[in-house]
Amino acid sequence: PPPRPVPAGGSMSVVEHVREMAAAGLHSNVRLLSGLLLTMSGNNPELFSPSQKYQLLVYHADSLFHDKEYRNAVSKYTMALQQKKALSKTSKVRPSTGNAASTPQSQCLPSEIEVKYKMAECYTMLKQDKDAIAILDGIPSRQRTPKINMMLANLYKKAGQERSSVTSYKEVLRQCPLALDAILGLLSLSVKGAEVASMTINIIQSIPNLDWLSVWIKAYAFVHTGDNTRAINTICSLEKKSLLRDNVDLLGSLADLYFRAGDNKNSILKFEQAQMLDPYLIKGMDVYGYLLAREGRLEDVENLGCRLFNISDQHAEPWVVSGCHSFYSKRYSRALYLGAKAIQLNSNSVQALLLKGAALRNMGRVQEAIIHFREAIRLAPCRLDCYEGLIECYLASNSIREAMVMANNVYKTLGANAQTLTLLATVCLEDPVTQEKAKTLLDKALTQRPDYIKAVVKKAELLSREQKYEDGIALLRNALANQSDCVLHRILGDFLVAVNEYQEAMDQYSIALSLDPNDQKSLEGLQKMEKEESPTDATQEEDVDDMEGSGEEGDLEGSDSEAAQWADQEQWFGMQ
Repeated sequence: PPPRPVPAGGSMSVVEHVREMAAAGLHSNVRLLSGLLLTMSGNNPELFSPSQKYQLLVYHADSLFHDKEYRNAVSKYTMALQQKKALSKTSKVRPSTGNAASTPQSQCLPSEIEVKYKMAECYTMLKQDKDAIAILDGIPSRQRTPKINMMLANLYKKAGQERSSVTSYKEVLRQCPLALDAILGLLSLSVKGAEVASMTINIIQSIPNLDWLSVWIKAYAFVHTGDNTRAINTICSLEKKSLLRDNVDLLGSLADLYFRAGDNKNSILKFEQAQMLDPYLIKGMDVYGYLLAREGRLEDVENLGCRLFNISDQHAEPWVVSGCHSFYSKRYSRALYLGAKAIQLNSNSVQALLLKGAALRNMGRVQEAIIHFREAIRLAPCRLDCYEGLIECYLASNSIREAMVMANNVYKTLGANAQTLTLLATVCLEDPVTQEKAKTLLDKALTQRPDYIKAVVKKAELLSREQKYEDGIALLRNALANQSDCVLHRILGDFLVAVNEYQEAMDQYSIALSLDPNDQKSLEGLQKMEKEESPTDATQEEDVDDMEGSGEEGDLEGSDSEAAQWADQEQWFGMQ
């Protein structure tokens, strides 16, 4: 743009020069010059007018904000606001003669509302949410801009003040009816889909090609009520619409929903599709990494982690993916450290909380683990894996009653589906009194979803206790007809050993190891068979007892020496 004409009545003042540089984005230059001018002003208070001091303080604070020096910026913004108070007092006392002179001056003053918003941003960066809420709360509601309402809504939600949060999100939508994240915010606070849709209906009708929006709202309403099946169907119907085909956000949501519904194969497929469309995708990659790690594809997990670190190390996801790699390599102290680092970057990362919780649990620090799983449940009340983690903690510390209460609650709130039935059955299996109930629940689950791996594994565990090996073999062969899964092949191997089918048992162990080379129990099964061609009853018994299906119980060997090694490597993450 051409240089601005010099205002009539002489050259630009030095404060105007500072403002020009700030507007031009020359932050480092603004910081140096405004710092020097503020010192001059301190040494001679008459040098600048109150309004000029206010401007200098704001521009100086803005440049500090730009340099990520948030605490320093807050102190300068606070001084600016005090200066502004003094300014409004003096301007009230001395009504300006001839309005023309005073308007340009007040027009170019940085907005006080904007200063408060910047302060709130500083406070959130400093993890002082209470102070951020206090400063924004102080702005009269009529003066709140959409971004202030949006920030307030998010802060209220995080602080558990749901009613205030709903009010603020609604205010955002009143000002900007296409604010989709505000819509998601309302749905996550259990505002009914129909009510949210009614707030956008006018705009949908007045703008062409927006007819999908009401379906989009419906889809995410299902997501937030935990109705995974209907959410999947609704998003699939959107995805099939030619105009929204290959949308990365929709594919990511689909992948996440398949994961929540326990359909890991489809979840991985959708994540891969999303990733091919957008090689810089970060959102949801933590879940993708976790799924790959569970499948034993540790090399893929490592590559994914490296790729994500190249995209951004300021997001939680790369740290979680790297942590999953450590966790499934049984390096729990390292997984714990990486999980903690991820939480530091994003305290709302459910996957990071689950990783850290699982690592703590496997290190024997069950009470600390419980705190992490509870926080994950608070953030994602519709995600079953958060409850599973907590229930595993209760079972690990022999609190069967608490586990039972929790499993019953989940069953009531999320409804009777294959997943909740299996979770409840898992707890029932721990108590001799409720074995029959466990059986009934598992049969119900398998009627609903014959291929649900967790239910198959638990049913097999039950059959092995009752020594009904033939039934178990039939169950597993049936489940393996349409899918291949390491744990299922391994358990089938265990059952075949029990009925003396050694050759085929070896085949099953080998298949299991080809799917997950790190599967310790399959390896042990093979080694046992190689040691003695005809195993005695004693080893058989031991084999059956050892049939924990989840494949996630890691032993704690080497964790101490490993912690020491890991301490040496911390420099690698720049965390001295």
